[in-house]
Parts: sequence; C-alpha cells; structure tokens
Amino acid sequence: MSSNAAARTIHSAHSHTGWDNALEPVLEVTPGETVTFETLDASGGQLHAASTVGEVTTLDFGRINPVTGPVRVLGAEPGDALSVRLLEFRPSGWGWTANIPGFGLLADQFRDPHLKTWTFGAGESAAFADGINVPLKAFPGTIGVAPAEPGPHSVVPPRACGGNLDIRDLAVGSTLHLPVQVEGALFSVGDTHAAQGDGEVCGTAIESPMVVTVRFDLVKGANLPAPQFETTGPVTRHLDAKGYYVTTGVNADLMTASRDAVLAMLEHLGKTYGLLPEDAYLLSSVACDLRISEIVDQPNWVVSFYLPLQLFA
Repeated sequence: MSSNAAARTIHSAHSHTGWDNALEPVLEVTPGETVTFETLDASGGQLHAASTVGEVTTLDFGRINPVTGPVRVLGAEPGDALSVRLLEFRPSGWGWTANIPGFGLLADQFRDPHLKTWTFGAGESAAFADGINVPLKAFPGTIGVAPAEPGPHSVVPPRACGGNLDIRDLAVGSTLHLPVQVEGALFSVGDTHAAQGDGEVCGTAIESPMVVTVRFDLVKGANLPAPQFETTGPVTRHLDAKGYYVTTGVNADLMTASRDAVLAMLEHLGKTYGLLPEDAYLLSSVACDLRISEIVDQPNWVVSFYLPLQLFA
C-alpha cells in the first residue's frame, strides 16, 4: 500500500475480480483527493480489437469484469457515504460488444455467440455499420466499495454498496454517493463502457478499457440504503436530436413486458433497416433505452423501448 502523495495513478495490474473487504488497499487517500485509475475491458484483456467470434466461446469467466483498486479513504466509516465525482474518461479507441451464450435479457432466444468490435477516434460517435453511428458516452459499468460481509463476493451482480450498476448517466460531471460498509470504504472501479443503452439488454455495452479520474469526498452519517447520484445536466439530450421510435411491452410481469418491448424493437430494426436479429440485439444493447412507463394501473404494466433516430444517417 502506498500513501505517497505523488503516486496517484493506479495501474490496471492492480485489479481484482471479486469484492472482498480483506483485500489490501493499493493506495490510501484523504477526502478531497483525486486519483486516476487504469481499467481493463470487461473481458479482462481476453478480447481485443482484432478478436473473432470464436474467442467469445473460450472466455475464462474467472477473469470477467475486473475492477482496479481498492483505495482506502481515510476517515470513511460504516454509515458514511463516499462521494465519487467523475472527472475524466480517457478512451482507448477500441471496444467490443458481444452476445455471450446464456447471458442477457433474451438468452433463450439468442443461443449462439456474436461479436462486434469497434474502433473510434476522438469524435462523438462510433460506426456500427454503414449509415448507423452510435453516440459515445463513457462511464464505468462497475464502481463500488467493499461489502461488510466477508468475501469473496462475485463482481457480476450489483449490490447495496455499488458494484456492477451499469448506469450510463454516471458520466463526466456526475457524483455517485456510495454507502460505506467497512472502514476506509475500499473503493474500486472498472468495466468501463464507451456507450450503452439503459438496460444493456444483450448483457454487454461497448466494452472498452480506459483511464478514469475521480475525486473522493465524504458525507458523514449519510446512512444511505443504496447508491444515489447527481448529474450536472440533462441525461438524455445527447440522443434527442432526431426523436425516437418506441416499442412497448404490456404485461403483468415487468420482465416479460421488457422482453416483449425488446423483441418488438428487434423486429422493427430488421424490417426497417435490414439488420439481422443478432446485430439488432447488439445495437439495441448499446443505444436503446428501456423505461418503465407505467407501474400503477394493475394488473398490467407498460415498459417502453426507445430507439434514437439519430443513429441513422
């Protein structure tokens, strides 16, 4: 562990694939300090810009979703909130999106692996196919602090102390408040995404390694039940320019309604834009947004799935 004020970058070699409050911190900071994290992609470096679909079938799931850290924040105690201000994301210029068999909202419908690799520069979008460009909005898919229960715990599911939240609005300028469960908080971050739709329906976003800079603060005695966050501006306007095409699902079960809305969108993308179902599924995961439109008029609820028309030239 280092407490050297000059050592404020944590390299991706200091990564772990499970939450465990017994992990030795690699850095110790005080509230108000800024730290830069080098992160790996969600495959832990197993996939790369030239990967082929066959490599999806050989992924070692023991290396999935690595996070860089942990960082001990001096003065953080159980019951406090660790406030993490997201200051900067420096992209690597490449990423991947995949259908991984057995994973995703429609795993029973899409049983075969499928892979899209991306390259992108400093612009605001990445090309999915001819005439289809996805706006980029970087954020960490996994960000959190150590749980109180002795570990190790899987890094895959989200938790009350953070983890695999996949909230695309945790972008530059946002501040995430994490419930501290152990002394020092033990913060880690990774699984960075270059873009994702709300819901991440196929199970992956544009998974991309990058460099993340954050600032830490503490709110003493906050006693939050789960993560909360603040943004500094609109959360959807970056995709609003040309409106949306929206499909819906109506059902007494929210999961079924969500599936129905997504399936209807895949059919629309195939009929309207000639996309194969697998490609429509991946595009929906990185660019379309699931929203609960109504959850009070029982016995049925309404889920809507928003396709930004800005994607299409």
